[in-house]
Amino acid sequence: MAGQPDSLKSILFALFANSAIALAKGAAAFVTGSGAMLAEAIHSVADAGNQLLLILGLRQTKKAPTEDHPLGFGKSIYFWSFLVAVILFSLGGMFSVYEGIHKLLHPVPLSHPWIAIAVLAFAIAAESVSLWGCMREVNKERHGRNLMQWFRNSRSSALIVVFGEDIAALFGLLFALSAIVATFLTGNPLWDAVGTISIGVLLIVVAVFVAVEVKQLLIGQSVEPGTLDEMEDFLRGRPEVEELYRLLTMQFGPDAMVAVKARMAPTGSERAMIEAINAVERAFRERFSGTAWLFFEPDVAD
Repeated sequence: MAGQPDSLKSILFALFANSAIALAKGAAAFVTGSGAMLAEAIHSVADAGNQLLLILGLRQTKKAPTEDHPLGFGKSIYFWSFLVAVILFSLGGMFSVYEGIHKLLHPVPLSHPWIAIAVLAFAIAAESVSLWGCMREVNKERHGRNLMQWFRNSRSSALIVVFGEDIAALFGLLFALSAIVATFLTGNPLWDAVGTISIGVLLIVVAVFVAVEVKQLLIGQSVEPGTLDEMEDFLRGRPEVEELYRLLTMQFGPDAMVAVKARMAPTGSERAMIEAINAVERAFRERFSGTAWLFFEPDVAD
């Protein structure tokens, strides 16, 4: 919550990189006839479109609450992130597999392979810059966790998507480069077809991983486990709170909803207890700045 990464920076890095890469790959695919290069071109076009969808999603999270949506539109970014995963699976992964099978059944010799190799080298450099920009934001919220732990626990769906896309793009480029070099050295176009299928399988696997993580946020997920533990410790450490019964949270994009049920320390009057609750709420919001909604229920039993 506090210290949320700037997902927009990562998205813009990826958008500029993928737009330039898509143009270069498309031209190279037309000249060389490489299925792997065509799969990579379609992949980059899909990625650039995906980044535009994520930008739209981030803009929608900032819309003010309405009567129909009293908790705001923070979760809209999860819908767009899930849609991106679907596009990555279908337009990127399935098309690449289809194109690879087509090339496998109807092999076409490569033309001007050096053009494809040069374009892929440029794309690898550009994609590395995009991944570097993404990793800068990822590292802000890793807090000592490895990448898989961060990926499984992060609540920043846009950053999860960009990270997944960048990893898939970089490995896809390496697959394409290997396939074209193998085709060039052996003269056997089947290597190009195998590379194309490999790119498709890679994109499908990454899309499924991203979709599974975003689905958790879409249907309703708490704040990160580490943050939840910090919230519990904070409330139990407050002198106004005698016993914490229940702490419920839900992530809404960059914000969170928090509900607390607790037994308050004796205060002697109803007004004094209300003032104690208000003091806890003020301190809680200062400590956890991403708390958009805080509901506090005093009770004597769970």
